Amino acid sequence: MTLTTPRRYLTLLIHVLVWGLFGLTFLLFQPLTGRLTMPPQFWLKQGLMFMAWISVFYLTARVSVPRLLFQGRNAQFVLMLVGTTVAVLLFSKFLDATLNLPALIDKAFMAAAGRPRLPRTGFRIDTMGLLTTMFVLGISTSITVVQKWQKDAQLRQTLEQQRVSSELSVLKAQINPHFFFNTLNNIYALTLLDGEQAREAIHRLSRMMRYVLYDTASGPTLLSQEIAFVQDYINLVQLRLDDRVTVTFERPAPGHDVPVAPMLLLPFLENAFKHGVAATEASRIFVAISQPTPDVVELEVRNSLLPQPGTDLAGSNGIGLANTRRRLDLLYPGQFTLLVDDHTPANEFRVHLTLHVA
Repeated sequence: MTLTTPRRYLTLLIHVLVWGLFGLTFLLFQPLTGRLTMPPQFWLKQGLMFMAWISVFYLTARVSVPRLLFQGRNAQFVLMLVGTTVAVLLFSKFLDATLNLPALIDKAFMAAAGRPRLPRTGFRIDTMGLLTTMFVLGISTSITVVQKWQKDAQLRQTLEQQRVSSELSVLKAQINPHFFFNTLNNIYALTLLDGEQAREAIHRLSRMMRYVLYDTASGPTLLSQEIAFVQDYINLVQLRLDDRVTVTFERPAPGHDVPVAPMLLLPFLENAFKHGVAATEASRIFVAISQPTPDVVELEVRNSLLPQPGTDLAGSNGIGLANTRRRLDLLYPGQFTLLVDDHTPANEFRVHLTLHVA
């Protein structure tokens, strides 16, 4: 049994209950005055009119509104409503004439009150029938329009979720191969210099691959895991740095584990190592992750501003920061602040991210 089956039964039950209430109100309606007893033909007409109103309701909901109103054919829709109303009133007059109801009701009044009803002259509009028909048409149109609006809103939400999910997958796919390609280049260089360090680097890389391929496959990850990933990345890059580069990494102590988007912080570090490290002069990289409150995560990354292009130790191709901005917009709309200062008083490039993860 699918999820729509119980919902369909619930909708059917609601329709039966509403029409039952409608029937009690209109089918049993009669001008009760003292000992007045309506003839059987009156009840027959009420039952037939009740069926007519049900038909009008579903005709409007299934045909008039979807095929005319929703298609922008407003004038034809209005004409359809007017024609439906006229048809119901003519049907009521036809029943009166066929069942001889005016004369029978006059007899009932005479028997109950000893006097006839007020004299009727000329053509009289069935006011109660007109109001009831307009009521049914209005309710049918309103319900159908609201249901269409709800379905459209749900469809838009579903399409937006699918779009965001697809876009995030593309962005993440761009980051992951890019990062591993850069790291493998680093390890290749290490194998020519220090085999022991190369083995340690391979071990770290395998741990990072397990994190990316398995631990983050289901969505958000824990902050502690993301920090460990950042630590492994910094350690890998440091294997190729000399004493002229100072790398400082600060982590929250104590930290509070909260869910965060995986690999969200890495592009900021890649950018710092790309532009803040020179092969011939002293430079510095500063990375700090903090938690002012349990539901707020802050990242600060600073790197030296160099007169010449830095050594691309991270191997970045320039797409990381743009992807990260887009991922933040999609995953944390209105929940983050990203400040970028391209020239601080200390001659540094500074990025400060404040992320609300509640």
